[in-house]
Amino acid sequence: MLISYTINSTLQGLGDGVPNAANKEIPPNWHSGGENQRDRNATFELVPRPRPRKLNENEPGSKAKYPVIHNSMNTRIAFSLACLAAVVAVALPARPAAAADLAHAKDGSGVYGYKDTPKLPWCGYLVHDPDRPAPPHVNPGPAPVPGSAPTPAVVLFDGKDLSQWQPSDWRVVDGCIEAVTGNLTSKESFGDCQIHVEWMAPANFQGPWYNQGNNGVLLMGLYEIQIFDSFNEKIYPDGQAAAIYGQTPPLVNACRPPGQWQTFDIVFSAPVFDASKLVKPARVTIFHNGLLAQWNEEIHGDTGHRILPEYQHKVSKGPLVFGGHECPVRFRNVWVRPL
Repeated sequence: MLISYTINSTLQGLGDGVPNAANKEIPPNWHSGGENQRDRNATFELVPRPRPRKLNENEPGSKAKYPVIHNSMNTRIAFSLACLAAVVAVALPARPAAAADLAHAKDGSGVYGYKDTPKLPWCGYLVHDPDRPAPPHVNPGPAPVPGSAPTPAVVLFDGKDLSQWQPSDWRVVDGCIEAVTGNLTSKESFGDCQIHVEWMAPANFQGPWYNQGNNGVLLMGLYEIQIFDSFNEKIYPDGQAAAIYGQTPPLVNACRPPGQWQTFDIVFSAPVFDASKLVKPARVTIFHNGLLAQWNEEIHGDTGHRILPEYQHKVSKGPLVFGGHECPVRFRNVWVRPL
């Protein structure tokens, strides 16, 4: 997308020799993966229009006047450039801070994260802290064959179509949902519920570290349970698979290798509000591949990257959302049982 910034050439009235700024289009270049950085380079063509000046009749051909003409023009141009810079500073929004560099855990484990993020008040660790204790890896055994949804349950995907989801770029491939770009959002909203999701990270995926099997189950579209290739990647503990993203790591790393099916069984208790006041926070219990990963864990607010969570949306129901991150993660056998 191109954003056009127009700077009126109001400086023209200052006199001849004043540079004019034509309309220029500045493409914002975004870098994805949880760290967004915009770089805008605006280049304006300066077209000075000097006015010929008549020499003193008493000094025909004299060079004495040329330094005066030259200095006068430079003064006008310098003043015009200063005014133009002020106009540009007002017209363009402030540039976001550069994305932070990754840091590695002090224990030499190879876990990476950030050390310039705010401290989580309930545990004392930083958001995405590489020095936070990582959960032990546990072999969950082979992937089971897909089961069937219980009765009653809201079947959101049965291998056929995306009729239970809002329109998106996502597609059905080989009887599975495959992530493309953007999010996939259910048409129906849920509060307290039990959720079953089967997912698979792609094998041999060629992409940056932050996209390795990256997706998420967003409860009510707000609270993300992370999907990630934690079998291979040593991402910060609160970003591993089955983490409450940016808040609480899982109790175990139960990931299978990419290319194998995995299961989330989630029991979710929605937050309760009295008008805009939080009465009861959301809580979640998660089984990842049959192993307990979160036990009645409090959710401290809406999911964010490198920020403290807070309850910005005062609602108790919302859609189930899968969050795409430029990785073709697949899903099958998705159902929700309202409680």
